[in-house]
Amino acid sequence: MFQELTEDKLDSIINGQQKVMVQYGATWCGNCRIMKPKFKKLASENSDVAFVYVDAEKFPESRKFAKVDNLPTFAAFKNGQLVNQVQTNQAESLHNLFKELN
Repeated sequence: MFQELTEDKLDSIINGQQKVMVQYGATWCGNCRIMKPKFKKLASENSDVAFVYVDAEKFPESRKFAKVDNLPTFAAFKNGQLVNQVQTNQAESLHNLFKELN
């Protein structure tokens, strides 16, 4: 399941789903635009995990769940807790982070 956050309420998704992958990005970020289709593809292949895209500039409260100081940042959550995060523009790093959920 892929969704784009429309309200600054990432906490309800993290606490409501067992496994959550988050991409923090911004409209001006070229690497974010490059990685978003890869993130969506991973979502389409893993229906048991919630995949959420967060515009890091529009939703500052949702940024607090990970240390977002560079974009794109990807974060993996399991049972409401941050498992790990990575700042990358490499699909392999995204896949390695995803594996940490299992």
